[in-house]
Amino acid sequence: MIYLFAAFAAVLVVSSLLVVIHRNPVTSALFLVLAFCALAAIYLLLHAEFVGMVQIIVYAGAIMVLFLFVIMYLNLGQDVEGGLAITLRRGLGWIVGAVLLAEGVLFFGRGWIPGPALPPSPPPEGGNTRAIGELLYSRYLFPFEITSIVLLVAMVGAIVITRGRATGGGGAGATPAPTAAPPAGAAPPAGATSPPGEGA
Repeated sequence: MIYLFAAFAAVLVVSSLLVVIHRNPVTSALFLVLAFCALAAIYLLLHAEFVGMVQIIVYAGAIMVLFLFVIMYLNLGQDVEGGLAITLRRGLGWIVGAVLLAEGVLFFGRGWIPGPALPPSPPPEGGNTRAIGELLYSRYLFPFEITSIVLLVAMVGAIVITRGRATGGGGAGATPAPTAAPPAGAAPPAGATSPPGEGA
């Protein structure tokens, strides 16, 4: 069991690094899918079946499809940023990574005091899914409803912004732009009749 955990953890760490390091957004998104799958496998090893399946269905399925759709829609072949912006971003990323690495070294370098072995806790009655559902719709019902309202507002806002861009930001009452007058001496377009009194 511990060897499987270590293998999936190594896949998760390597794929996460490739997500950040790789310059192609599509390849980074695919490595992110691999990271989500490795994390779901770790959840399954920890007997959190519901969280593991949600990780696959919601994150590796729906959200990553949305990411790939946006990337392909914007036609991002590579990272378009350059110069000072990408230098600052990379510098900040290396600093944060070094801090996290130092914290990990300090954490694993501390002396470990083995405690008494605790017996494994019995699984809840009805499984993890039933226990999570009972907590979600009883104790945490109000935060769950607030989250639903926030997601609904985000969906409505995205639709309004998209409709505004599709109509050019003018809306239904926008007046059309005036057409430019033809230059003096230009021949009238074909089929146009000259006003009475204006002959050759």
